[in-house]
Amino acid sequence: MKRSNLGYALVLVGVVGFSINAGVSRIVLDNGIGAWTLAELRALGAAALLLLIVAITGRLRQLAMPQAQWRWLLLYGLVGLGLLQSFYFEAIARIPIGLAILIEFLAPVWVALWTRLVRKQHVRPILWPALAITLSGLAIVAGAQFGDLDPIGLLSALAAGWCFAVYFLVGERLVADHDPFVVSFWGFAIAAAGWMAAALIVPQIVPLWDIDYSQSVVTAAAVLPMAILLLWIISFGTVVPFASETAAMRWIPATTVSVLAMLEPIGSAAIGWWWFDERLTAFQIFGATLVLAGITMALLSRADDHPSVAVPE
Repeated sequence: MKRSNLGYALVLVGVVGFSINAGVSRIVLDNGIGAWTLAELRALGAAALLLLIVAITGRLRQLAMPQAQWRWLLLYGLVGLGLLQSFYFEAIARIPIGLAILIEFLAPVWVALWTRLVRKQHVRPILWPALAITLSGLAIVAGAQFGDLDPIGLLSALAAGWCFAVYFLVGERLVADHDPFVVSFWGFAIAAAGWMAAALIVPQIVPLWDIDYSQSVVTAAAVLPMAILLLWIISFGTVVPFASETAAMRWIPATTVSVLAMLEPIGSAAIGWWWFDERLTAFQIFGATLVLAGITMALLSRADDHPSVAVPE
């Protein structure tokens, strides 16, 4: 297999894993696990697995981070991963999965706008038609059913997109000087610590020891214990696809990985249709295509001299 083909295959593994994860997470959320509790579980489990990967691959010495980086690590972990996970889960629990992921994936547009308007950095002129195309497509997708959509779900999807933008902006800064797996370990570890601290004062976050891991969950394929679904979310729905997309950057350009990752909203929408009968009209599918085209244009509007980070969803 050509090295480039291996890179494309690894991105596909990541896209499929993250897309299926949206459906599995929705099942867990529908069976009594709250969004904040699931965010805590996912962060803690992912941190543990990433630490294992760091240890096995001989990166333990790289865990020591300069003091100057800790403010960025805290922002990356608490907002870019911790709050991102909770808003993501809240959104897919309340509105159609495809729409939730589509709104969340507006992050590259927010990043490009931040780069141009706040950082005053050069972006390619393609950004402005990208913004118009994206917003037009989003209006088509959401407009047909806007009155029936849960407002908390919509706001959560928007908030997830803003947190996703923080993930990209801060993650780029961190992975420029540090190993992506080390950065991700600290991000998930900080997110987990933040949620565990919040659990002490927020009653909506169920203590991990009070979760009924043996609870039977009915899926279309089988009746499974809750523990199996949670382990899937942590491993095959988080760490494996993240590692796949990160590894893909060894063989294909990071920008290519980011653009191909835009297939995730399509995969998630397909899971929503297949598992939950969440259907889009032909006009809405056209709108979704416009959104993805606009997001891709926004990704390409930035200069190519910045590092990239794998999509964490």
